Amino acid sequence: MQVTEVRVFPVDEDKLRAYVTITLDHCFVIRDLKIIKGTTGYFVSMPSKKRKDGTYKDIAHPINNETRRMLEEKVIAEYEKVAAEGGSQRALGNG
Repeated sequence: MQVTEVRVFPVDEDKLRAYVTITLDHCFVIRDLKIIKGTTGYFVSMPSKKRKDGTYKDIAHPINNETRRMLEEKVIAEYEKVAAEGGSQRALGNG
């Protein structure tokens, strides 16, 4: 599986830094990933849905650490490029 596109949509909120849309293998899109500024740096929050009991459940997520790490590295690297360029929307096609 390849991340073939990363689209970053910066926001100006306290801990939330950007929304992200990724495309896998030029054929599958996942929207509403979030880049969060945590106490130890940035991390990627997967898209989730609020349940009736008030908790949140991921609706799309990696099932192993290797895949999670690969997604986070690509998404955060692209976010850092966008932030360095002044924070305007950017899309990166990786193949």
